[in-house]
Amino acid sequence: MTRPRYRKEHIVTSVVAVIIDEQERVLLTRRSIPPFKGMWVMPGGKIDLGEPIAAALRREVDEEVGLEIEVGSLINVFEHVTPGEENCHYIILFYRCRPVHYDLSHNPDEVSEAIWVARGDLAQYDMPEGTRSILGTVFPEFAA
Repeated sequence: MTRPRYRKEHIVTSVVAVIIDEQERVLLTRRSIPPFKGMWVMPGGKIDLGEPIAAALRREVDEEVGLEIEVGSLINVFEHVTPGEENCHYIILFYRCRPVHYDLSHNPDEVSEAIWVARGDLAQYDMPEGTRSILGTVFPEFAA
């Protein structure tokens, strides 16, 4: 059997910060680049070789939305294989995080908008399956 050809010949490991404030609002960003361009996700990205996971989370959140965070516990791990020409295999680590401050300054090269969304309003946003799944783990009523 022929193995599919992938864009990178290794699995890309990424981190995503599920940033939840004291009012149980979640920070969502609308992607301005692929993958998931135009959809709402939580900030995150690839871990650089030799970079500790918590440092990667803090760096990615700072790069995308200019926010300082405290990294909490691992929520879950999600696997994503992109179809078609972009064939990439990702392992994504989702961590619960808390904002240190609320001053958002999104990077338009990656994010077109960044907003705090009340847990009861999450269903109104167009999200990838992985994002919905993780938010359903954090907020069980969202999964229902």
